[in-house]
Amino acid sequence: MRLVTACMLISSTTSLVANGFQATSPLSVRTSRVSTSSKSVATAPMSATTSSSMSYDEVNKLAFRALQSECKQLGLSAVGTTAALRGRLLEHFGLAKEVALEKGAAPAVTPEEIEELCATDGITFCDESDPDFDFKSLLSDVMQKSSVGHWKSATRKLKKLNKQYSTSDRPVPREAYLAVLEACAANRNNGARASEPARKILEDMAESDYEIPTDLANSCVMNSLGEGPGGTHDQCGGIDAALAMVAAVEASPNGSSSLTDATYGRLVSTLANDGAVEEAILVLRSMVVEKLFTPPLGTFADVAKAAAKSDDHAEDVLQVLTYAKAAGYELDNIAAVEAGRDLLASGVIAAEKMDNLALGLRLLTAAAKAEGCAPDSGDDLVASSSAAAQRASTLIHKRAIQQACKDNGWKLAVKLLELMPKRGLTPATSVWRSVVATCCKNEKSRKATAILMDWITLANEGKADKPPVNVFNTVVNTCEVCGEEDLTVKVLDLMRDTLDTEGNIITFNIALKRLAKTGNIIGCEGILIGMLNEGIEPNVVSYTTVLGACAKTKNAAMASMWLQRMRARNCSPNYHTYNTALAACLDGKLESTFIASKIAAEMVDDASFEMACGIKG
Repeated sequence: MRLVTACMLISSTTSLVANGFQATSPLSVRTSRVSTSSKSVATAPMSATTSSSMSYDEVNKLAFRALQSECKQLGLSAVGTTAALRGRLLEHFGLAKEVALEKGAAPAVTPEEIEELCATDGITFCDESDPDFDFKSLLSDVMQKSSVGHWKSATRKLKKLNKQYSTSDRPVPREAYLAVLEACAANRNNGARASEPARKILEDMAESDYEIPTDLANSCVMNSLGEGPGGTHDQCGGIDAALAMVAAVEASPNGSSSLTDATYGRLVSTLANDGAVEEAILVLRSMVVEKLFTPPLGTFADVAKAAAKSDDHAEDVLQVLTYAKAAGYELDNIAAVEAGRDLLASGVIAAEKMDNLALGLRLLTAAAKAEGCAPDSGDDLVASSSAAAQRASTLIHKRAIQQACKDNGWKLAVKLLELMPKRGLTPATSVWRSVVATCCKNEKSRKATAILMDWITLANEGKADKPPVNVFNTVVNTCEVCGEEDLTVKVLDLMRDTLDTEGNIITFNIALKRLAKTGNIIGCEGILIGMLNEGIEPNVVSYTTVLGACAKTKNAAMASMWLQRMRARNCSPNYHTYNTALAACLDGKLESTFIASKIAAEMVDDASFEMACGIKG
């Protein structure tokens, strides 16, 4: 009876070994139970402190970028495949034992235990079965399912083959991985649904030091990216899967040169479109600096657009421009293509957000130098490429002009103002006014008149508001100061034609000033009559200017008469008025002396009245 029992035990044990499973003796089971319980007791305090941070299921659900982020926060290395990153976290939290249990690892049977079970006297046993039968059978199923494109079934069988039957001496062959990977990669990763299985296969091949074909690696990464949220396609694949694939391919033999610039470029653009600007810039930097690629301008433009949308990443646009130059592009030439214009436009937007006026103007100037933009100019196309670019360009010019006017740099202000219409930008009324005032301040009457005429031209085309009367007055006064009588008349005519008015009191006073310089008393009288006809009441400046014409010709009688007219209009003379009238009496004639005495007496009376009632003039 004992012999029969021993034979049955030997037969069952040998059968298990032949079928590729690890046999477990009662002794080993008892030993395992004891050791397991002791380990759980030893690690209990650690589990109490760390498992509360993250459980095994939580770690297992993290995507690639989330795994990298957790590793960085915990001070662990964030480089490697998904399995490597997950393993570091599980080891950090003391959860490595659960990994072994998940994989179905069982305590190995020692040779001594097998020998103890097989120690039978007088009995010999010969096992003629193939120990690799199950491995080969499942491998054949994997290859057959892959050949007909059944990627789901092939993936499940490959996973089973890898977990239950593969060993270090008998690994899953490279051909099996490639067969399943090709089935997964067919039809754009089967609509990206096979992206995760493809990612796992690539990581397993990298871990097994298998070389991954270049075309297959690029196809898997490219087809895992879509246009949906997170770079997904119908909620499958995405950026995390693509990044994990890239990490796996780069970790494989000769993998550092397997992926092409088109693959990296697609990944960078998808990251940028998803708002992951910092990660996109890191990958872009790796392409340019480490791998010496020359990405297309569209890749740079995608990252720059994403960075320019946020105030926090405005400075990152400068890095993108720097990488573009490092890749061999010249900013003075890239405006000839749309992607180059988009890149420059993003630079202009970022420059406006950083208030870097010099950079914004430099980028627009670079765009203007580009050839091949005819019939338009490159700077015009850049400035009008989007509403944000047009707004940023307008604000940059406006601020630069205001700064130039503040620094009294009329030449720079005029140049910037002339560039705005050429770039499709409309100057605000305040900008026109500032430039005209700066030119008048520097007594540049001709330039001020030219700018005013340009302003009127745009106003007639409906592209700007009409200049107000005070701007005409400023230009007229400057023309008077510079002795440009012809320009004075021209500006007055422009004002009448543009605003359909003769002007306001300031305009008439300026005209009086021009006539008073020549001593034209009759002309001054005509202007005063014209003011009254326009319903404009002359003020003390008007009458004083007429008295200036009398002083010019030393006509004391006319000066006395204008004082009387002034009082008749209820306009009180001030001390400038009296001084001017007295100056008209300095012709050395006795009659003028009597008139001067009369004027002086009136002046004393007015002074006494003002001392009694308060100064009014």
